[in-house]
Amino acid sequence: MSLLAALQFLTRVPIRLRREPSLEKSVAWFPVAGAIIGAAVGGVAAGLWFVVPPMVAAACAVTVGLLITGAFHEDGLGDIADAFGGGWTVERRLEILKDSRHGTYGVAAICASIVLRVIAVGQLTGPRAMFTAVVSAHTMGRVAAVAMAGSMRLATHSGLGADYGRGTTPVRAAVGSAVGIAIAATAVGWWVLPLVGAVAAAVLGTGLLARRKIGGISGDVLGATEQVAEILCLVTLTAQTM
Repeated sequence: MSLLAALQFLTRVPIRLRREPSLEKSVAWFPVAGAIIGAAVGGVAAGLWFVVPPMVAAACAVTVGLLITGAFHEDGLGDIADAFGGGWTVERRLEILKDSRHGTYGVAAICASIVLRVIAVGQLTGPRAMFTAVVSAHTMGRVAAVAMAGSMRLATHSGLGADYGRGTTPVRAAVGSAVGIAIAATAVGWWVLPLVGAVAAAVLGTGLLARRKIGGISGDVLGATEQVAEILCLVTLTAQTM
């Protein structure tokens, strides 16, 4: 039930639940949901590797990921880029975060995210490397969001960020993160160690910036953190080709 609730929230897959899902229980399942999403995206990349050039396979796979998630985390990244780049006061930044439209900073950030992921996946050598890298990156991206939600204070006390901040206790965050790291370790072996470092850098870097800009985390900050962590993980795994 909790895993289905996590998938319902993180994707556009039409999942119907018999009763209202528990936010508190579903949060710890986000890394597992990320692994499932990553398996779908990585499966597309690995399958297409046999019939098209690697970069084309990577572009198609990333596009499938956008369709599955509805660009959910990309939207958060774009909002944060607009707010932090264009807002001169805390009040103005929070106002920008509530605006559903994207400006120049937001569009540039989303485009950069897509380009970096396509190039990183396209550089990996072979279908197995593509599949395991994408699975681990999607998993660790959600680990980053869960770890941040369970360890950093809220910027506001209403909205998605507040719900997750209240629902994600340190224990739930630790359990979810441990499960996610175990999944990534199964996929990429000892390479999970630098991935943990990449996630830590994403959480600390984005979290400290958010604290300075708006006083804490929000739902958009969590989405941006997932994106930063996912990108850093994929870039880190391209070192396998050296």
